[in-house]
Amino acid sequence: MNPRRKSRLYLAIVVLIGIGLTTTLVLYALRANIDLFYTPGEILQGKGERHEKPEIGQRLRIGGMVMPGSVKRDEKTLEMSFKVYDARGVVTVTYTGILPDLFREGQGVVAQGVFAENNTINAKEVLAKHDEKYTPPEVKEAMKENHIRPAEAYNSAVGEGNAS
Repeated sequence: MNPRRKSRLYLAIVVLIGIGLTTTLVLYALRANIDLFYTPGEILQGKGERHEKPEIGQRLRIGGMVMPGSVKRDEKTLEMSFKVYDARGVVTVTYTGILPDLFREGQGVVAQGVFAENNTINAKEVLAKHDEKYTPPEVKEAMKENHIRPAEAYNSAVGEGNAS
């Protein structure tokens, strides 16, 4: 092999290794910033065909309906907790801060935070919508899969004893 071809071959190999390494590093960096969306049922029972559950400390978003009667506020601080439900389960969300004015029991909510022990989400941000017909799109899709509307999902969650 002549020296010119040899140097081109080395250059091509170095470029391919560089592209592969760069791609790997970018994907690894982005992985830490991705917040996967879960419904309460997916947190409790797993997501997808492999039934993957979030790991403790994982950042995620959870969407569902705020369970009536579940909102508990600390009188002295801005700490609060509430339960979010869908057709397949109920999960507790804790939040410190001022909730949106549109936050109501029985309404749709999306909380972004970190998964903690005992199937609890420590939320850093809470988004809410006031229209009683509103359901977050991901939750609406999840409930459509289960063929259960929000009120029926609440009744089934309370009936199964998941509301505690």
